[in-house]
Amino acid sequence: MMHMTFYWGRSVTLLFDSWQTDTWLSYTLTLIACLIFSVFYQYMEDRRLRFKLLSSSTASNGAVDATPLLNKKIFAGGSRWSVGRVAGSLLFGINSAIGYFLMLAIMSFNGGVFVAIIVGLSIGYLLFRSGEDEQVVVVDNPCACA
Repeated sequence: MMHMTFYWGRSVTLLFDSWQTDTWLSYTLTLIACLIFSVFYQYMEDRRLRFKLLSSSTASNGAVDATPLLNKKIFAGGSRWSVGRVAGSLLFGINSAIGYFLMLAIMSFNGGVFVAIIVGLSIGYLLFRSGEDEQVVVVDNPCACA
């Protein structure tokens, strides 16, 4: 039975029918996995934003290009397909998939899973995205986990 309200307990089915917890050990390991994936999500988001900043600054900078491979065109001619754009799209896709998996995990409505993911996102933000060298980059992100 799928819960439609928050509940607290060690019995949870997470993402797949085969990922079920019935003991405190399996529940604790599931919460640790949720926390680690949440931290990893913030790490990947930081890498993606830094990569986008790096590839866009080299494209608009009139000085010597520090990252020539990012602006290399994949197809000949005036194509907009550069290595940097394709790699950025790949990073966005991976990060979106992780974000949606986290959202679906929260939709299990288990209180422990919810707390583990929120704590993991907070720890990941503290470790990877709250530095003093943070630059403001406006990015459209459809994921609710950002």
